[in-house]
Amino acid sequence: MKRAKEALVLILAGGVGSRLNILVQKRAKPAVPFGGIYRIIDFSLSNVMNSGLKKVGVLTQYKPLSLMSHLGMGEAWDFTGRSRGVSILPPRTGERESDWYRGTADAVRRNFDFLRANPAEEVVILSGDHIYHMDFDAMIGFHRAKKADMTVAMMVVPKNQMYQFGAGIVDKHDRIIGWEEKPKEPKTNLASMGIYVFDYNYLIDTLSRDREENDFGIDILPRALAEDDVFAYPFYGYWRDVGTIPAYWEANMDVLKKDSGISPQKWQIRTNIEADGRPADRAPARFVEGCHLQHCMVSAGSVIKGTVINSLLSPGVVVEEGAVVKDSIIFQDCIIEKGATVDLAILDKRVVVGEKAVIGFGQNYTIANRLKPSHLYTGITLIGKGANVPAEQRIGRNCVIDSGIAEEHYPGKTVDDGESLLNDEES
Repeated sequence: MKRAKEALVLILAGGVGSRLNILVQKRAKPAVPFGGIYRIIDFSLSNVMNSGLKKVGVLTQYKPLSLMSHLGMGEAWDFTGRSRGVSILPPRTGERESDWYRGTADAVRRNFDFLRANPAEEVVILSGDHIYHMDFDAMIGFHRAKKADMTVAMMVVPKNQMYQFGAGIVDKHDRIIGWEEKPKEPKTNLASMGIYVFDYNYLIDTLSRDREENDFGIDILPRALAEDDVFAYPFYGYWRDVGTIPAYWEANMDVLKKDSGISPQKWQIRTNIEADGRPADRAPARFVEGCHLQHCMVSAGSVIKGTVINSLLSPGVVVEEGAVVKDSIIFQDCIIEKGATVDLAILDKRVVVGEKAVIGFGQNYTIANRLKPSHLYTGITLIGKGANVPAEQRIGRNCVIDSGIAEEHYPGKTVDDGESLLNDEES
């Protein structure tokens, strides 16, 4: 029997991820920082590495530069050598320049040349924007034992969340016998994780037969149920789609919880510490006498003189005397000056919060963001890359301060709950 290590892996990393708002303004969703020192795509890549798979293609599209820089040649995940490697597959346009990938199947179809150049027994197709730990070798073994044409990783989720997923109905042998895509009234609580194993020749034939089938979940899977052997691979571990600001915040906070099920270190998640000023060239974090830390994670190169509670700090963050950071996610090289407060917020890279400024002012969490109410409605405020928050400025809940906003852009000393301050160059 041939080893699962001969399978080819495709990671779909081209999605816009617009619900992450300004966090994806200058980067692809899989390149968004996570858990202090990682990026979201690190979890898929590390799962591939830990499963012993050797050949990976990463399909990029939307603002791919930071993602490509992070991936490098794949050294961080041991994807170098004669028989292994990671290939960055750049965007492919259709007949028009604006004709981007129209779905997951369309993305794979437009990279047929890579598929044909790397024949394998199976093709494993993953999303690059999920947080999880999974053994793909075991899934491929299941796929082979069932003699399946297509296998879908699936897990149980609460029925009130099923509207976000493809829903599968299975028989006692795990064969999928019914399918609903994002049902409003689901008949099952078994959800697709967006992880597929295909027989290599079956995938080639399937994508060649109908070029109007653009998406695996919407188009190909429902048709395949009636004609082919499609099975559900049961998954019981930690898995999160971090495609919304609340979900992203919650998954980050899970890193701080002992019993949440997520443990990047135990999962052996790797990242590229050589790229973009990461911890490789940082001094150890420094904790000055009088600082206070509670239930938090602080990365290398940070200097803590104030208070950090229930928060994750990326490399190079400075928290000055009297400053308080609470329930927040702080990206690389941010500075929280003396007496400032950051409460329930996400700060992108190189944000400067002036003395005695308050981000997360007041206790009214119910006023959703006026421009993007479906993005920000739980009280979280976003501050964009390189923004400057002036001294004594007050910014409310569910607010957005755009990338590059400077002191002169603020209309007054208070940004009310649910308001946004946008940079004309980025709007």
